[in-house]
Amino acid sequence: MTDAERTRLTAWVHGRVQGVGFRWWTRSRALELGLVGSATNLPASRVEVVAEGPRDACERLLTALRSGETPGHVEHVAEQWSEPKGGLTGFVER
Repeated sequence: MTDAERTRLTAWVHGRVQGVGFRWWTRSRALELGLVGSATNLPASRVEVVAEGPRDACERLLTALRSGETPGHVEHVAEQWSEPKGGLTGFVER
């Protein structure tokens, strides 16, 4: 895969997404899609999801985050797309 086919998605998920298995669920979806990155708890009941890989896989993860089928309750997902930074291995929960 060329660098042109790869992207970086940063998504901030707002709602009741801490203490409900949301990061584990996100990690599972990301690994199924072949993505690398992390899901990190932030203040104010938010989770930051960083994923790198093929654009279509990142878009599928974003769709899953907004699907209403996540643990807890997602109120809003803000997204930012950028060039991949690389250096990531696996998908970790923080």
